Amino acid sequence: MKVTIDNREIEVKDGSTILDAAESIGIKIPTLCHMHMHDLNYDNKPGACRICVVEVEGRRNLAPACKTDCTPGMVIHTHTPRVLNARRTVMELILSNHPNECLTCSKNGYCDLQSIAHDLGIRKISYAGEMSHFKLDASPAIVRNMDKCIACRRCEEACNEIQHVGALSAINRGFNAVVGTAFNKDISGSNCTYCGQCVAICPTGALSENSHIDDVLDALADPKKTVIVQTAPAVRVALGQDFGFKPGSNVTGKMVTALRQLGFDKVFDTDFSADLTIMEEGTELLGRIKAAMSGDKDVKLPLMTSCCPAWVNYMEQHHSDLLPHLSTARSPQQMFGSIAKSYWAEKMGIDRRDLVVVSVMPCVAKKYECKRPEFYVNGDPDVNISITTRELARLIRYANIDFPALAESEFDHPLGESTGASVIFGTTGGVIEAAVRTAYELFTGEALPRINFEELRGFNGVRIATIYFHETPIRIGIAHGLANAQKLIEMVRKGDCNLHAIEVMSCPGGCIGGGGQPYHRGNIEVVKSRQEAIYAADREKTIRKSHENPDIIKLYDEYLGKPCSEKAEHLLHTHYYKK
Repeated sequence: MKVTIDNREIEVKDGSTILDAAESIGIKIPTLCHMHMHDLNYDNKPGACRICVVEVEGRRNLAPACKTDCTPGMVIHTHTPRVLNARRTVMELILSNHPNECLTCSKNGYCDLQSIAHDLGIRKISYAGEMSHFKLDASPAIVRNMDKCIACRRCEEACNEIQHVGALSAINRGFNAVVGTAFNKDISGSNCTYCGQCVAICPTGALSENSHIDDVLDALADPKKTVIVQTAPAVRVALGQDFGFKPGSNVTGKMVTALRQLGFDKVFDTDFSADLTIMEEGTELLGRIKAAMSGDKDVKLPLMTSCCPAWVNYMEQHHSDLLPHLSTARSPQQMFGSIAKSYWAEKMGIDRRDLVVVSVMPCVAKKYECKRPEFYVNGDPDVNISITTRELARLIRYANIDFPALAESEFDHPLGESTGASVIFGTTGGVIEAAVRTAYELFTGEALPRINFEELRGFNGVRIATIYFHETPIRIGIAHGLANAQKLIEMVRKGDCNLHAIEVMSCPGGCIGGGGQPYHRGNIEVVKSRQEAIYAADREKTIRKSHENPDIIKLYDEYLGKPCSEKAEHLLHTHYYKK
């Protein structure tokens, strides 16, 4: 159909909204509640903010662009005086009940409310009155400051529609209306999984990660402590975005240099422990498959990956009867901390209590994970502090480091050596592809006929593929986003999937779309560019199979013995609880 927008006649698809039509020709219409999530098969519903109103000829009232479908011959005006005055009025009303804390807000510089107010030229608030006040709610991972909530309901949509967790919903009415938890519980007392997608999508500072920047600075300033850092695979392809690099730029070398300049004693790579995870989880998977093939009726298949703490938390809360299906292997973050405070600390002659392990993760749930009591040894955590990619960017700016001008440098050894298999951990399908590369050779005793498993890749929310280990078919399920994971869980419950393994990542796209990454505001193209960079980093690696990592081989020879040995079970595996 043809419509006219700002005197430009264009062709649009049936079902397109005015907002879709305007964006297709580069016309910017501001919005606070809308999310672009078409690639996740999600239709954004709120239409709550009314910042996106436009004028449609023949219609008496202004129309919300995000909720109004185009009709043949429609004539639309997006920037008339009536439209601009309406947007300013709506914005001033929102700001009249919003704290003036921009300078100290965690979203300063990344706030949609701030940006739109700037674009609308708002310099004073015409409306004054009582402001709402809510209790600050801080969990180990997420902080909720509902004084800054503008009731756009993005977080509610992300939690309920995209993730199917249901921790957030609109409560109360009138002046006291807010998005909150059931019975107004603290977030730590709710069924929140800490996936952080609400934080990633919130347009203001109402939801943010619980910052641990000061803890890192305190540790670096303590002369009695040895402070080391590990960086997750997905961080290196996202960090550059906050320093002007195009989305998906791989800034590994500059990141390592920046971490050294910040004062860390050693800069290690979580990719090392991702390779270690494959050795443990892959061995566990093969053990279960072989037991099932030999007739063991009690073996729990499919094996479900356990690298994602939000997914583990979701299973503990919502599907505790299926916990035996989860791999007992710890996540790469926790494996790294355990090995650093045992194997590496012993080699260096450092008491584990004098060693501070910091992790840089794309995820806010990692903050919760490292505080779980099973990852403490005599009161000392394996990972002391976990910060997000965004927090690392703030640290770099705090230290006045000119990131784009930095030279590149390499990770330290022995906990910095990694393979291509480990770097693809950062994207959906990557963990199970890495596992297949190793499991195939361990199962068959022969070299892989191919290194890339394209059938395990992609961006569909649920994918099922069969990989043949010679004549033996191995059926694999993959899901990213907890709503999609729920579909696989239902298949397992019905007993009609016949899968051997399931990989689940809580965030859209996997860790590359994590709740702690530079904000993409639902722009899936940004996440896809990170995915492409992850696969490019894999292709550039000389070694692309986890079991061929020389430092992993040395670790088993010197310390662990073999995968899933008694010592490995103690240091690298865990257990789960019904919540």
